[in-house]
Amino acid sequence: MELLKLLSANEITAQAVSFLVLLLLMRIFVWKKLLGLLDRRKETIASEFKRIEDTKLAAAKLQEELETRLKSIDELSKSRIDDALREGEKLAVEIKKQAHQEAQKIIEDARNYTKYELSKVKESLKDEIIDLVIKATEDVIEEKITEDGDRKIVESFLNRIEKT
Repeated sequence: MELLKLLSANEITAQAVSFLVLLLLMRIFVWKKLLGLLDRRKETIASEFKRIEDTKLAAAKLQEELETRLKSIDELSKSRIDDALREGEKLAVEIKKQAHQEAQKIIEDARNYTKYELSKVKESLKDEIIDLVIKATEDVIEEKITEDGDRKIVESFLNRIEKT
């Protein structure tokens, strides 16, 4: 209130009129430009928000596509791994079968070789027995046939067989 006492009514009226004139001049010259500037700023902000929203939507869509692709890649890789495992199992079965066939062939060859060697040994043994019988027969014919002589011949024959 003391402030009002210092000012006169003319000064207050002059200041009020000056304020109103200034407000009118600002409304005429500055207000439209200021409102236009604010409107442009508002539109810029709105367009930025729209662009941000569009970018978010595009990013979400890309992320969704990426997740879909990753799932399909995972499924494809699992499928390929399963195929490779099945192929490996088939190869393992084939290798085992082939190894079994080769082992059977080796066993058969060994049996045939053993039979061959056995027949050779039998022939050799047969030849030796024939030779020994012939030799024993010659000894029997050369000596007088007596019980002691026969016993000696048989013992001699048995000793020869044991030595060979």
